Amino acid sequence: MNTENKIRAELLSLQDLEYKNFHSKLMPTVNPEAIIGIRMPILRKYAKSLAKTADADEFLTILPHKYYEENNLHSLLIEPIKDYDKAISLTDEFLPYIDNWATCDLLAVRTVKKHLNSYIKKIDRWLESEHIYTIRFGINMLMRYYLEEEFKLEYPRKVAAIRSEEYYVNMARAWYFATALAKNYDQVLPFL
Repeated sequence: MNTENKIRAELLSLQDLEYKNFHSKLMPTVNPEAIIGIRMPILRKYAKSLAKTADADEFLTILPHKYYEENNLHSLLIEPIKDYDKAISLTDEFLPYIDNWATCDLLAVRTVKKHLNSYIKKIDRWLESEHIYTIRFGINMLMRYYLEEEFKLEYPRKVAAIRSEEYYVNMARAWYFATALAKNYDQVLPFL
């Protein structure tokens, strides 16, 4: 059995149909048939057991995935990678395949904390993308890493400059400004 089928079989064994029915209602952009129905703590535990294995490395080269949870697993396997260039490369390869807000918001690249000066250049490119969830990811990264010590007024300007009719982009923009306002009230208030 190849790696993809082996991992898929493991994911299918973790299925919770009641959760699938509930969770599919939260993501109208995802076909319910593409949702296995795995609770996040269980998926996180599986990802942790799979991380840093040859199967995980191979799985990260397989795109696109068939199931929503495979995409979430992909995100969870990128998260602990300590090699910045590898993590960014894998993120760039994966972003065009993200098709929902949940997978987008789950994706985190922890190693960037040590590379914030260069990471902002990647975020700038993502904000200029035509892909809904790539833009949303860029906004999320500004919110996650650039609202405290690294905060600069140019960042809310970038988010304010985004023009989109896409619901999931605009919700990310609103979320960004709500969070930015809580952390940098006086500087962010004029944007509202």
